[in-house]
Amino acid sequence: MKQKFTIPFFLTIVIIANSFVGNAQIKKENLKLGFTYGTGSQNKFPFNDKDYTHDVTFYKTQINYRVKDTQKWAFEVNLEPSYNVVEHQLLNRYYIKPSDADNYQELTELYMQKRTIKEYVLNFGFIVRYKVYNTISTYAIGSVGPMFSDKATERLAKGFAFSDIFGLGLSYEINKLQFDFRYSVRHTSNLELKQPNGGHNTTNTEFSVLFKL
Repeated sequence: MKQKFTIPFFLTIVIIANSFVGNAQIKKENLKLGFTYGTGSQNKFPFNDKDYTHDVTFYKTQINYRVKDTQKWAFEVNLEPSYNVVEHQLLNRYYIKPSDADNYQELTELYMQKRTIKEYVLNFGFIVRYKVYNTISTYAIGSVGPMFSDKATERLAKGFAFSDIFGLGLSYEINKLQFDFRYSVRHTSNLELKQPNGGHNTTNTEFSVLFKL
């Protein structure tokens, strides 16, 4: 997902979610809180760039609200504050061209070292869920939100950026607990607010446990 799609994607998510929330009566029993652990890498299908490594570990809090429920379908809004730890390393020292930066040699040596980057993210999304059985369902999620990273890479500047996610998931419910498995792709970029802005893509697997209030 390229950065030029971030704003339309964000506006679509907000408009859809707002239309459902605006017509829904807030009910405590439709609210779920949970925790998510996940990992991701740019070295997994459909992404694979041999010039660098980019691996992410996710720690998320999940706030989920079901705004509409039918016999087979459910529609939910989802808020995911997350703390991410990224391990990044440039492998190809010629990936950065002398014309790309005034301090070409310094940046190359810096990015050739393995670096740990911390990200602070707030993703807001919309879930469409299909009920396969009483306790089993599948879903698709699209979300976007602001992100702050404490270090730059050769592809993304330090500081403010956006995190875009699209994923497919499987849920199992028992009593008040819901167990989730999600497979997703994620793109980060900063809308050309700073350079560089090549962005990063990762393929992710996530596991969640949610509790119905």
